[in-house]
Amino acid sequence: MRMLAATVLSLCLVAPASAQGVTSAEGTKPMPMLEDIRAVAPALEKYAQGVVLGDLWKRPGLSPRDRSIVTISALIARDQRVELPYYLDLALHHGVKPAEVSESITHLAFYTGWANAMGAVPIAREVFKARNIGPDQLPPASGSMLPLDETAEAQRASRVEQQFGKVTPGLVQYTTDVLFRDLWLRPELAPRDRSLVTVSALVATGQVAQITYHLNRAMDNGLTQEQAGEVVGHLAFYAGWPNAFSAAPVFKDVIEKRPR
Repeated sequence: MRMLAATVLSLCLVAPASAQGVTSAEGTKPMPMLEDIRAVAPALEKYAQGVVLGDLWKRPGLSPRDRSIVTISALIARDQRVELPYYLDLALHHGVKPAEVSESITHLAFYTGWANAMGAVPIAREVFKARNIGPDQLPPASGSMLPLDETAEAQRASRVEQQFGKVTPGLVQYTTDVLFRDLWLRPELAPRDRSLVTVSALVATGQVAQITYHLNRAMDNGLTQEQAGEVVGHLAFYAGWPNAFSAAPVFKDVIEKRPR
C-alpha cells in the first residue's frame, strides 16, 4: 500500500491526498487540480507532467531529496505559498526529515527575510499535522553545536570587518555572532544541505553577488560540480530562466577557479 501511494504521488501533478488537506492554511489558496490547469493552459499541464515531473525530477545528477530541498527553498524565498504544501509534503516523502524542514525555514529567515519564513510556518504546521509530526521530531531551540573551524571563521570575520566594520558594525556583529557562530553550527541540518538551501535561495531571488562565496562554501561542504550544475537547471523551472541564466556565469566562474 505504501508503494502504491508512493507511485501515485510520483505521478501526480497536483497535491497528493495528504497535501490536499493542508492547503487551507490562512492566506493560502488551494493548489490547482489537473482539470483546473487543463481548463486554462493545456500546454502548461503538458510541460508540467512531461518535462517537470516526467524528466527534470528524474535526472540522475541530483537526488529527489536534494531537488525537494532546492524547490522548497526557492518557494519560501520567493514567498510562493500556493505550491508550498505540495512540495513540503513531497520533501518529506523523499526523505527530508521534519527537523530538516524546520531548520530550512529558520535558515531562510536570515537569507530571504523574516516574513518569508513566517509565511511558511502555518503551511508547514498543517503539513506536519496531516502527517502526525509532533514536537519530538523537531529540533530544539538551543542545544549542542557542530565544531567550528576557528581559523577559517576568523579569516572570514576579519575580511568582513575590514570591508564593512565602520559602515555597518551591527551587520558585521550579527553576521559573526548569530549566523556563523550559531545558525550555521546547528546540527539538525548538515552543512552541505544548509549550503544547498542558501545557494538555492540566492539563485531564486537573483542575489548573484552573494553566490560566489556561498557556492564555494557549498562545494567545500560536499556539493559536487555535477550537483551544482543540476541545481541551476532545476531552479530554472521554479525561479525562472532569467534567474538561472544570471546565476550560470557565476557558477561557471566558481567551478573553473576551484582547484582540481
